[in-house]
Amino acid sequence: MSSIKEYLTNDHRRCDELFAAMEDAANTSLESAREMTQSFIDASEHHFQMEERVMFAEFEQKTGMTEGPTAMMRHEHMQMRNLMKQMMEALEVNNKDKFFGFSETLMILMQQHNMKEEQMLYTMAQQHLSAESERIIEMMDSMITE
Repeated sequence: MSSIKEYLTNDHRRCDELFAAMEDAANTSLESAREMTQSFIDASEHHFQMEERVMFAEFEQKTGMTEGPTAMMRHEHMQMRNLMKQMMEALEVNNKDKFFGFSETLMILMQQHNMKEEQMLYTMAQQHLSAESERIIEMMDSMITE
């Protein structure tokens, strides 16, 4: 069984691969990028939900820290959701410059965000939740995004 840190870090890599495939598709044509963009957004939303509804909730309950790192990560998730929405809107009107402007901003935010989670929050979560790792990973695995 992997640790919470390994599990969520691997999911970051999966989302990164979808992001790269989305940008490759958009370089070919915006029309071909619609499906890949939606796949990337769906995977990212699922990742955010696993964190927010399961891991963050468990971490906050165990540590009592509700205004610390998880609050910042939730805020950044909202920023990323907004950029994804703007990317989809740019696709709707076939605006390649806006699409790539938003995707570039998103990529920078995602890189910084993922680094903070992987180097700090996931490590803290693993320290506090190691005894619960298997149960938490099973909950994240079985989660259906609403």
